[in-house]
Amino acid sequence: QVQLVESGGGLVQAGDSLMLSCAASGLTFTAYTWGWFRQAPGKEREFVSSITWNGGSTYYADSVKGRFTISRDNGKNTVHLQMNSLKPEDTAVYYCAAARGIRVTVPRGYDYWGQGTQVTVSS
Repeated sequence: QVQLVESGGGLVQAGDSLMLSCAASGLTFTAYTWGWFRQAPGKEREFVSSITWNGGSTYYADSVKGRFTISRDNGKNTVHLQMNSLKPEDTAVYYCAAARGIRVTVPRGYDYWGQGTQVTVSS
């Protein structure tokens, strides 16, 4: 049974930092590209970042480029999203997901999803 469990969300002030983590089990971690998406109330789920199986390539949405950093620990089956200089518009539920493809930036390209973790940034 595949399980993706996100953690690290919370309530912070604008300018603060958070690190999200996603622990995966029940699948071959290194066989997947790992991504982070977010969904704010009333909005569609949007791509945030992704990282290829060996960490050799990373991709970011323009809105987070330079502020967020994705990384993975293949030894611990974990993917992280370091979020710096947070803004109120970063407020959303953040989801991690696993995809078979390499550069996958749309939700339908992902096979497995976590339950999400709430990030709230106050101004």
